[in-house]
Amino acid sequence: MLALVNRAVSLCVRLQTIHNAAIFSYVIAGMEKYPAYHFTFPRRYGSETGKGEVDMSMFPAENIRNFSIIAHVDHGKSTLADRLLEITGTIAKTEQNKQVLDKLQVERERGITVKAQTASLIYNYEGTNYLLNLIDTPGHVDFNYEVSRSLSACQGVLLVVDANEGIQAQTVANFFLAFEAQLSIIPVINKIDLKNADPDRVENQIQTVFDIPKDECIRISAKLGTNVEKILQEVIERIPPPQVSTHDPLRALVFDSTFDQYRGVITNIALFGGEIYKGLKITSAYTKKIYEVNEVGILRPGEQPIRKLYAGQVGYLIAGMKEVTEAQIGDTLYLHNQPVEPFPGFRAAKPMVFAGMYPTDQSEYNNLKSALEKLRLNDSSVSLHRDSSLALGAGWRLGFLGLLHMEVFNQRLEQEYNASVILTSPTVPYKVILSSQKLIKEHRAQEITIINPAEFPDKSDVKEYLEPIVLGTIVTPDVYIGKIIPLCQNRRAAQKDLVYIDDHRVMMQYIFPLNEIIVDFYDALKSISSGYASFDYEDAGYQTADLVKMDILLNGNPVEELITIVHRDKAYTIAKSMCERLKDVIPRQLFVIAIQASIGSKIICRETLKAYKKDVLAKCYGGDITRKMKLLKRQAEGKKKLRKIGNIEVPKDAFISVLKRQPD
Repeated sequence: MLALVNRAVSLCVRLQTIHNAAIFSYVIAGMEKYPAYHFTFPRRYGSETGKGEVDMSMFPAENIRNFSIIAHVDHGKSTLADRLLEITGTIAKTEQNKQVLDKLQVERERGITVKAQTASLIYNYEGTNYLLNLIDTPGHVDFNYEVSRSLSACQGVLLVVDANEGIQAQTVANFFLAFEAQLSIIPVINKIDLKNADPDRVENQIQTVFDIPKDECIRISAKLGTNVEKILQEVIERIPPPQVSTHDPLRALVFDSTFDQYRGVITNIALFGGEIYKGLKITSAYTKKIYEVNEVGILRPGEQPIRKLYAGQVGYLIAGMKEVTEAQIGDTLYLHNQPVEPFPGFRAAKPMVFAGMYPTDQSEYNNLKSALEKLRLNDSSVSLHRDSSLALGAGWRLGFLGLLHMEVFNQRLEQEYNASVILTSPTVPYKVILSSQKLIKEHRAQEITIINPAEFPDKSDVKEYLEPIVLGTIVTPDVYIGKIIPLCQNRRAAQKDLVYIDDHRVMMQYIFPLNEIIVDFYDALKSISSGYASFDYEDAGYQTADLVKMDILLNGNPVEELITIVHRDKAYTIAKSMCERLKDVIPRQLFVIAIQASIGSKIICRETLKAYKKDVLAKCYGGDITRKMKLLKRQAEGKKKLRKIGNIEVPKDAFISVLKRQPD
């Protein structure tokens, strides 16, 4: 037995010696070809390490190009990003490569980009390796804030336009974002493989609207890969390299962040000076806190740790940030004890829509609070205020950039954190100029902003009401102008401009009250234009308006969650629509339910939901009439009691559906 053990041990030692010798000879052979610092031992856990480590010192600033892809919704941004990743060898070329940079479940389900994503590509052009940092951005107006942040880390953009649909409203908005940032713009006409594609018409539109010569446009099919490689060559030729130097002090811009429950905050940074590596002590210009860098890397498109990031490059940084307030978008990071001039930062995201959010069960309050804080790290444009309701309990008042933004945020809560919530009807922020000295003293200001309709002050305490307005841009085929103009006029819009961008398409600009378009205007516009019209809007300040607070009463009891601020001229129309819809969504009870809309003490509209009637006379086959009268009297008394103690339940999805109007 002892001899058998000795033989086994000897065999193990020989095998280990052979294995170590093989590894050592492999390393020695590799060292003859590459510098020693290229060899890294793969980690068992953490970021992606499937690709060999990239030596970022091989890419001086003149060999770097930072660019974004911007376009209207569904014009092919994500598909183009997939082809660029394949051509540069960043990902394998397979049939399954669809929306590679759209990592969220909600993005894949809806087919839209919600979160801007970064990827570093390496492309050899005329014998020189170039580092191309690509940022794929959202296309919907609600996520315009993501686009503006992404452009701050770029020197140029690819403006993608559908060869079939042509220039749309968000195309115009994104162009001016890039133009104001003084970025190089390369127009790309996508989907030339479609049967009805007309790239000549789109080129004329681009030249008319953006004053870009037709010969600068690149015609491609991102789906088939036709002419896509030419884009990479044009990016190198036409987009300038970042004007930075590694000899300058460290100066890094935080332009995005995500949250990992194990590693904390992961910040996306663009270096405008110096270099950054693990172990470095850095300071935040915003919080003044000192951090030690735990990891730096690039996205290819998964996280790949590297030794150093140099000036002009884009990557990610992990430095032990744990709190929401530590990862401020637009912050400047610099070496400890070597302060630099901070970046001006980004204009703070301005919420356009507010809604109450409450847990379906109050026992889930703390879990929902934790989920909201973590999700806000990945979506810093959401504002959060504590709120409470008599009917729904403790909750929050959240501010969103638009209705789609609100729906996506709610869907991410359910999918990523398994949270079930009740959302109240959306409203917009109003301003009030107070005349009551008592209220001025209480609020410490004469002008206040109202985000909760329940707090809307009475007319006797107010000098003036102000409502938010937006500049809306509509791009549509001219055959639908006759239907769109009445729709806009019905929403109290004032026309500002009307321009033909080609022989058959027109661009219209209107000043809209925000509360008139926020819920269902886009659906109505798509409906009357057979889906061909597009819409985009931007903040245009406030204007004076004759506003009133409208209460919804159920059996005389006001429902705080259905309080609505409306223009006085449209109060009756909206009240009737809401009462009719409530009548449809509230289930019938054993007692009559009176659904009323009131302004102050005046009832302006009423609908009655009839009770389920029980036939109490069914068992009476004849006899004295007084017997029947007693039964009917007893039933009436029972209904009175039920009316007093009956709990009228409103379905949780009713808060949004009752606000949607009948077709204009």
